Amino acid sequence: MGKGWKAAGKSENAQKKGAIFTKLAREIAVASKAGGPDPDMNSRLRLAIDAAKKASCPNDTIDRAIKKGAGLLDDGKIIEELTYEGYGPHGVGVIVECQTDNKHRTAPEMRSVFKKHDGNLGETGSVAWMFTRVGVVEANKSGTFDADEEAIEAGADDVQKNDDGSYEFTTSFDNLDQLRQALVQRGWAVTSASGSFKANNITELSAEQQKEVEEFLNAVDDLDDTHKVYATI
Repeated sequence: MGKGWKAAGKSENAQKKGAIFTKLAREIAVASKAGGPDPDMNSRLRLAIDAAKKASCPNDTIDRAIKKGAGLLDDGKIIEELTYEGYGPHGVGVIVECQTDNKHRTAPEMRSVFKKHDGNLGETGSVAWMFTRVGVVEANKSGTFDADEEAIEAGADDVQKNDDGSYEFTTSFDNLDQLRQALVQRGWAVTSASGSFKANNITELSAEQQKEVEEFLNAVDDLDDTHKVYATI
């Protein structure tokens, strides 16, 4: 998988708006902390703000998250980025990226959901070898064009069309920002640009096993601190 695993329609149908806003605000805070509070000078923050506005996240929530990340709002909580690795049911490799203000809550919750679904939460590096670190840019463009040609000209390694009509461009992790800039120059509206994990090999599953794995991934994704989930399916 090039981008984070997500069941179709999940955001709209299975999550409450409050939970979605919390996750969006955490990404804004992390982006602000990493690159500064000015979206004009911080592409990750700009994209995080755009995603929040697209989801109708309140402006005061966005502003508060920016200030929190920049250290201008001292509420005693620090958001950390954590990564967990392990095996889900039927040997599926899983990487989970989390954003949390309480790692002592996140770790036991993650262990519990893995154990409940017959998985095994491992150490750092336990399944990383099953993935390649890549950069993924999602973008839209109007008019007539050849997506493969656009990908080649922008320096992408691959391009795929998403169900919503947008396109997902994949490149090496080090080339992520160059690809984003190249697409913008070619008239693309970039909606997200981030590091990702692409499975080197896909785990073979029966239909019943696939269902069990998706139930497990849903449970992982539903955890409050989960940001992105990657799996070898």
